[in-house]
Amino acid sequence: MMERGTALHEIRLDQVLRRLRASGARRVLDLGCGSGQLLHRLVLEEQFEKIVGLETCPRVLMLARQSLASDLQAPFSRLTLLNGSYTEEQPSLQGYDAAAMVETIEHVKPELLSAVERVVFTQMRPRVIYLTTPNREYNPLFDLHPGEFREADHKFEWDRARFAQWARGVARRNGYKVILGGIGEEDPDLGPPTQTAYFSVLD
Repeated sequence: MMERGTALHEIRLDQVLRRLRASGARRVLDLGCGSGQLLHRLVLEEQFEKIVGLETCPRVLMLARQSLASDLQAPFSRLTLLNGSYTEEQPSLQGYDAAAMVETIEHVKPELLSAVERVVFTQMRPRVIYLTTPNREYNPLFDLHPGEFREADHKFEWDRARFAQWARGVARRNGYKVILGGIGEEDPDLGPPTQTAYFSVLD
C-alpha cells in the first residue's frame, strides 16, 4: 500500500499544481502544508508571487523549512511558513487568490468542521479553493478492513455521497460554486481513490 499511496500522492500533487496554475492565481495558500511537498512545486512556478504554507505541527513545519532551505537556491521572499490552524482565525490570510487543502481536512475533528467553514470559506475567502480527501469507498482496494483508515491520524474518511453533501452545503452557504471530481485510477463501482472539490467564488 505504501508504494501505491506514494505514487498516488505524486499524481495528486501534480494535479493540484495544474489546477492552481490554470486558475490564474498569483497569491496562494497551502492550508495544512505538512512537510512542504506542494510548496516545493509552487515555488518553482514564477506565476505564484506570494505563497504561504500554514501547518499546525511545529515539528513538521520545521522539517518543511529545512527541506525547502536545502533544496531551493532562490530567495525566500515569495514564501512564508506559518505555524497555525485553519480552524482558528487567521486575519493575515484574507483575500488570497487561491488555497489548496491537500489530504488535510480528514485530520480535523468532525466537531471542528464548522470552524473550518467559517475560517476558510467566510473569513479567508480565497477566490478558488481546491480540496482533496480520501474516498472511503475505495479503501478495500488498498487492502483495508471496514472502518480502517488510510492513516492512523485520520479522524474520518468520507464516502462520495457524504463528501458531496458537505461540499455542496459549504458552497451554497458561502457564495461559491463547486465542481466535484477525482484523482487516480477510477474503479467502476468504488470510484477514484482521491475525491476532489474545486470551489470558486460566484460572480
